[in-house]
Amino acid sequence: MPVQIHLVRHAQGFHNLSLENEALRDPLLTEKGKQQCADLRAAFPHHDRITHLVASPLRRTLYTCLLGFGSDSSSSSSSPGSSLKVLALPEVQEVSDAPCDTGSAIKDIEAEFAGRVDFSRVPEDWIDKASPNSRWEPTLEKLEARSAESRRALRELVGGDVSGDAQVVVVTHGGILHFLTDDWYGIAPKKATSWENTEYRSYEFEDATGQDPKALLKETQESWQRRKGEDTRPTPEQQAELRQTFYREMEPYLKYSPERGWMQDHGLDIVGASLFA
Repeated sequence: MPVQIHLVRHAQGFHNLSLENEALRDPLLTEKGKQQCADLRAAFPHHDRITHLVASPLRRTLYTCLLGFGSDSSSSSSSPGSSLKVLALPEVQEVSDAPCDTGSAIKDIEAEFAGRVDFSRVPEDWIDKASPNSRWEPTLEKLEARSAESRRALRELVGGDVSGDAQVVVVTHGGILHFLTDDWYGIAPKKATSWENTEYRSYEFEDATGQDPKALLKETQESWQRRKGEDTRPTPEQQAELRQTFYREMEPYLKYSPERGWMQDHGLDIVGASLFA
């Protein structure tokens, strides 16, 4: 059976509650978010096959991973995944440079998650999303580049053997998930993501030889049918058109401004939830 990559959007964070909360730096999960993690843990069918846990280094993704799959659950049930340390992967952090999408200093999160998360891949500058020479700056070109880096890192994590039986859980964010999957289908008008909190979808590497330089992913048939039933998948040409539409509409909002009235002026529906994340 090919390697399975289970991509998961984090549970509800405080930044999801209101537009003003976008100004919160690296916010935590709400109580509802914690319950969503418990529900995810109960619903996810592959706990006994998980070989790797990966998450964005933001606190809401780390806690979603630990509560939903790892060692922080209050559940009495155990699984192989519950004993795994989470690998923090900075390439899958969220797309924008808003405070809510910007992480914490490495020394602070290392102290908060001591013994539960491996931060060896997280550099000191991972929170520099403002400098023009930073690889983390939120431009479309850099987002495409780090998404490809993310996929290659996941392939390397399983030893480059994409035909093996590894099952990797990756907890990340609503915006970057579209760049990771190159799937732009289903994003409602004036929305920034089609992924719900704690939604998971399962993927395989497109290239069975493991040589694809972009390490592209494709959603499994089981995952697609679970979400969409017998609906026909969009063609590559349709995806390309949807991508260009998304890029055109969302590029102006990748860089944060505390003056958010202009978003409503442009008709972007973000009331009650942060734009990305």
